[in-house]
Amino acid sequence: MTWNLTPERFAALVADAVRAPSMHNTQPWRFRLSGQAVDVLLNDDRVLPVGDPTGRAARVACGAAVFNLRMALAVDGTPAAVRLWPEPDVIARLTAADARPATPAERRLYAAIPRRHSNRDPFADVPVPADARTGLVRAAHDEGGWLHLAESAADAEATADLIREADRLLRSDTGYLTELASWTGVGAHATEGVPRDAGGPEPDQYELLTRRDFAGPATARSFEREPLIAVLGAGGDLAGDQVVAGMALQRVLLTATDLGLAASIFTQPIDHPDTRERLRAVCRQPFPPYAVLRLGYGTAAHRSGRRPVTDAIVPPG
Repeated sequence: MTWNLTPERFAALVADAVRAPSMHNTQPWRFRLSGQAVDVLLNDDRVLPVGDPTGRAARVACGAAVFNLRMALAVDGTPAAVRLWPEPDVIARLTAADARPATPAERRLYAAIPRRHSNRDPFADVPVPADARTGLVRAAHDEGGWLHLAESAADAEATADLIREADRLLRSDTGYLTELASWTGVGAHATEGVPRDAGGPEPDQYELLTRRDFAGPATARSFEREPLIAVLGAGGDLAGDQVVAGMALQRVLLTATDLGLAASIFTQPIDHPDTRERLRAVCRQPFPPYAVLRLGYGTAAHRSGRRPVTDAIVPPG
């Protein structure tokens, strides 16, 4: 089975792929049409040297972009087979699998791609129902990941404490603060970074979950008292596991969007090795986590921009 990927169709696929989330909206990915295969590459120039020195978060972001590509191809009836790290510089290679109609789930997840974005504003004090929680856990599992829901007050408090501690540790590093400031508070029409209007209100010390300071407006807004807190992980911590974690993360986020839920991502406890290990213990998992999610019912919020599709495309080599 082969695809007929014209340059126009390839550009449309990339436009879907780049809607994936990335740390500080750095968009650390590149895409190359190699014959009839699509290669996903890491753009080393867009890896945060202080916030993401090992490139772990960038590889997670690339995994999320891979998932978007899979859904875009599936709805065309031309699903993809994915091979991770077929070459040292290729994170994932997508090739044609047997043609088949898209499943209803694939159609819903694809339709959620343009609607999904991080929502850093307050959510309603409305609990997420049990069936939705089950669906989110299943979404992570379907991609080879795991999702631990902080169902008990003890788990929620322990996770919140680790976010708060990690944020304090990270903010003690002037290099981290400088890097954060360079990617946040950008203009509303910026094609990278987190715009001021999308950063949520200025963080308040009394919030349960300590948010990064994305230079949002200093407005007094009360956050929900009991957000649904979820921790996402995968089956290991090697480079391939990090890509799998990204695919699992994006499936969870798109599932949440399809269910009418909003989400924001916290990675402070992931970015510090001590708090990451302690968070793993809180989740009672054998492998370390990759993200903490806050999920709930939100209102319309501003979103971050994206660079031109042409900037993310690498000519065939």
